[in-house]
Amino acid sequence: MAKASLALTHNDSLARWLLRVGLAFVFVYAAVSSLIHPLVWVGYLPNLITNHLDGTLILKLIAIYQLLLAVWLMSGRYVRYAALLGALTLAGIVISNPGQTLVTFRDVGLICMALGLAVIEK
Repeated sequence: MAKASLALTHNDSLARWLLRVGLAFVFVYAAVSSLIHPLVWVGYLPNLITNHLDGTLILKLIAIYQLLLAVWLMSGRYVRYAALLGALTLAGIVISNPGQTLVTFRDVGLICMALGLAVIEK
């Protein structure tokens, strides 16, 4: 019985780690890509923001935020809160881009992944 319990604990830890890596990767990819190709990404910002502020500056600030969030997720500290913040971030992206239905399905899946990570974290 102890062997089965140890295997379950190992699998649980591996699952948590995989969720953290997957979610962190999404934020790192988006951050790096938006820094390298800002004109591709600026179109995802709501007009309410880009009408009043420089879109590329906003993208840089968002990229820094996303990189910090990825580091936080990978740190293993207070992961529940990092995952919840990640879910809120992704929900904000979905809500602010209602016309982007071709990519929304992925964001909804990522929101569920982040919420799942928040639920299983201690």
